[in-house]
Amino acid sequence: METADPDPRKLISVIVPVFNEEQNVERCYLAIRKEFEKLEKHYRLELFFSDNHSTDLTFDILKKIAAKDPDVRVIRLSRNFGFQKSLLTAYQNISGDAAIQIDADLQDPPSMFSSFLNEWSNGYDVVVGVRQDRPEPYLLKLARKGFYRMLRLISDDEMIDDAGDFRLVDRSIISRLKTVTDARPYTRGLISSFSIKQKGIPYKRNSRKYGKSKFPVRRLFGFAVDGIVAHSLVPLRLATWVGVITFIVTVFLLIYYLVVFLFSGGNWPPGFATQTLLLLGSLALNAILIGILGEYVGRIYEQVRARPLTIIQERINHRSDHFVFESKSNEVDK
Repeated sequence: METADPDPRKLISVIVPVFNEEQNVERCYLAIRKEFEKLEKHYRLELFFSDNHSTDLTFDILKKIAAKDPDVRVIRLSRNFGFQKSLLTAYQNISGDAAIQIDADLQDPPSMFSSFLNEWSNGYDVVVGVRQDRPEPYLLKLARKGFYRMLRLISDDEMIDDAGDFRLVDRSIISRLKTVTDARPYTRGLISSFSIKQKGIPYKRNSRKYGKSKFPVRRLFGFAVDGIVAHSLVPLRLATWVGVITFIVTVFLLIYYLVVFLFSGGNWPPGFATQTLLLLGSLALNAILIGILGEYVGRIYEQVRARPLTIIQERINHRSDHFVFESKSNEVDK
């Protein structure tokens, strides 16, 4: 005989990836708790912190929070594996019917949760916040907009322009994320590629009040490269087409110089500067194309080694029935 579910409310896992956020984690916890007090009639909360081996007091604060609140679950990685791996590990270990991802700095407002959940109940498997404005330099804004539009253009996956990591993800996509073994995952793109029906909701992003951003321009550039390489073969095709076009131009130049030689006797100026520029240009072009190939080959090398995505050093408030994923994220024996 089937037993009735003691709590028929949907379980929502709120994922908060953290690294050195001692000034923000308690504020974030309280803000999310306060928001779910308005939603508790229909939804239960699993608040999941993924600590990417913070070196400040972040983990100690999380342990104190989790000791008082059984709905808070924490994992601590054995070292800093990078934001994308930390985030994917969190998705692979949650238990909710849906997940909402939010940063600990509260630049993305928890007040958007109800809007996300409303669209989810309308049948969307991904609901993402679309940033209408964000407090950062104009050139960086312009670069972001250009990147998102370029990625959507060259990718076969459906991408939403100006969409960040603030989003709701349905359980069907979370289940697909559990099977991912990418050595260099681009989680935002993976979610979009797995989505059947997604929707963007515009909002204005707040300024960071405490702490420093963990994403300088150098790291943002690395994310951009990961996004392009993970979701498009266009750079490889571009390298091929550049080679083809260069070959065709070379053939025409050979024919041109042969005709000139036959009719003028080859009386040309020395052209040392021209030859030097062409040589240097060719070397630079070859270096760029080899670099593109290297990005793909390097990822293939990382993939075939089949190392664990991350290593979980410690879990807090995880009962045995919440160990929902173990095969890709190894856990240190204690």
